[in-house]
Amino acid sequence: MPDDPRSSEPAPDTVPDDRGATEPGSERRSPWRIPLILAAAVVLAVVVVVLGIVNPRPSTGITTDRLGPAQGERVDDYLNESRNSLSGNDTDLHWALVSFTDYLTPQQIPAASGGLRISGVIQHVPIDRVQTPVITIATPAGDEPAVKSADAAAGLLAAQRYRDQRGADIARVTEARLREGCACTAGLVVRGTLPQLRELAAQPGVRAVQALPADAIAGRFAVSPLLPEATDVVAPAPDDGPVPAE
Repeated sequence: MPDDPRSSEPAPDTVPDDRGATEPGSERRSPWRIPLILAAAVVLAVVVVVLGIVNPRPSTGITTDRLGPAQGERVDDYLNESRNSLSGNDTDLHWALVSFTDYLTPQQIPAASGGLRISGVIQHVPIDRVQTPVITIATPAGDEPAVKSADAAAGLLAAQRYRDQRGADIARVTEARLREGCACTAGLVVRGTLPQLRELAAQPGVRAVQALPADAIAGRFAVSPLLPEATDVVAPAPDDGPVPAE
């Protein structure tokens, strides 16, 4: 039976006599009691550590959300998923990925956002049978940073070092085309309410708008674009074509 919680006096320590019984009145503190307690605590700590290694606790980390299709996903499935993500009646703000039927020039970006806050611009220079980088540029509020995102992407490429000549050649032509203001914007990351996002999805030239749940946290979701040339299954482009000089 547990000790009475109202009592502030600890139960007396008792020591067995030579016959193995404990007699009232024979209470005294054993000289081995403290070392034995310490040893038991060390053993218990080791057991706890071992159990923690053998049976680790499930992770409590935040699961990463994702905007954009996964590699190997069918484009039609992703388009359906995007439409379904816009259903609902809440008026909270949602992060969303806007994908286009064709690449946009920098000057076309502001109108393509439907007036929503742009937080990221996805740049990709399409070259037939050449794998060019996909670069997402985070942008502060306002149209000007979004328009200048191509220059920012070009600057990132110029600062990189490449392992082989083909990689350097691809970076060189990609950088040059971005600086020339090519039609190379593949998507936007925006923030808006579901009614605003549904209205944006209905605009000409918008292929899909996919929204995350309202509780998604900035910086804790991945973004991968649905490129305009993807029509069947999302997969890396072939990389066996010649790299153009310009």
